Amino acid sequence: SLTGRVALVTGSAQGIGRAIAIALAGAGARVACADMRADACAATAAAICAKGGDAIAVTTDVSKEADTTAAVAAVKARWGALHVLVHGAAAADPSGTVVEYNLTDWNHAIAVNLTGAFLVSKAAIPLIAQSGGGSVVLIASQLARVGSARRAVYCAIKGGLLNLARAMAIDHAGERIRVNTLSPGAIETDRMVLRFGTMEAARLALGPLHLTGTLGQPDDIASAAIYLASDASRFVTGSDLLVDGGYTAH
Repeated sequence: SLTGRVALVTGSAQGIGRAIAIALAGAGARVACADMRADACAATAAAICAKGGDAIAVTTDVSKEADTTAAVAAVKARWGALHVLVHGAAAADPSGTVVEYNLTDWNHAIAVNLTGAFLVSKAAIPLIAQSGGGSVVLIASQLARVGSARRAVYCAIKGGLLNLARAMAIDHAGERIRVNTLSPGAIETDRMVLRFGTMEAARLALGPLHLTGTLGQPDDIASAAIYLASDASRFVTGSDLLVDGGYTAH
């Protein structure tokens, strides 16, 4: 149970982030939904409130320090505490080799996916410490552990998140803050449709790469996020939880 806990979820407008925000609220947490897409972010918060939960929407570009600072300030103003941070914000990155990739796209992907994790953690950790400790969860990927054709930038970013989390776990253990990564396999979200044109095309291309033969669902990741956010994982820190349908077992 997360009753009495306060959570901040970045990237909560759609897909995995939205599922996590709704699941945390379902487990009893009060949730701040943060995303740069204001209307969709507000819709996530509204969906939580419609089910009797307590949620706010905070328009946030995680690549901007002023925005991440303001998001945490909004949480403190509303509830006076913060116990859980889930960083799920991610920028779509074009596929390509390092030769084909341009510096502008590289910098944008790094700014949202990796620098964003740094900035929101920097803003949130002091309030989590003041609140008596808690849990930080960075959404990484199975591709943090293995290479993949034409995904060099994505692999680099997600690999960076794994070691960022490990280092933060060491630095903030004394403040009773656990830090972990959660690494999904291929999940059925709108981003898959953007990459492959249709969800069926994504299933045909990526399903066989998983031992399950299928893609995962956002709720599969949300369930794992609840575990990492809650006291059920009190002895888990500095770790990466793979929820990848056996992708990395190949």
